[in-house]
Amino acid sequence: MNKSKRLFLKSKRSFRRRLPPIQPGDQIDYRNMSLISRFISEQGKILSRRVNRLTLKQQRLVTIAIKQARILSLLPFLNNEKQFEKGELAARTTGLRTRKK
Repeated sequence: MNKSKRLFLKSKRSFRRRLPPIQPGDQIDYRNMSLISRFISEQGKILSRRVNRLTLKQQRLVTIAIKQARILSLLPFLNNEKQFEKGELAARTTGLRTRKK
């Protein structure tokens, strides 16, 4: 086959449609922790819409629910346990270096 005919052939690759992350019956609410925790990274950041595969309206509702849960202390603002340990070490080492006047 020459190149001109090859361009018009369809690829026979099958693709599986992904299921939406939020089902029609799911309620997006700050109390629904199992749903909300799917849209937060390990660091505690809200994941983007592209990563979540959500519509604009769903992303807005998820963001509002996460912020409400954080304010009511159902979710942490940051999940930085490892960074906290590093911060302690840095504070100890800086405390050793004192200036003489």
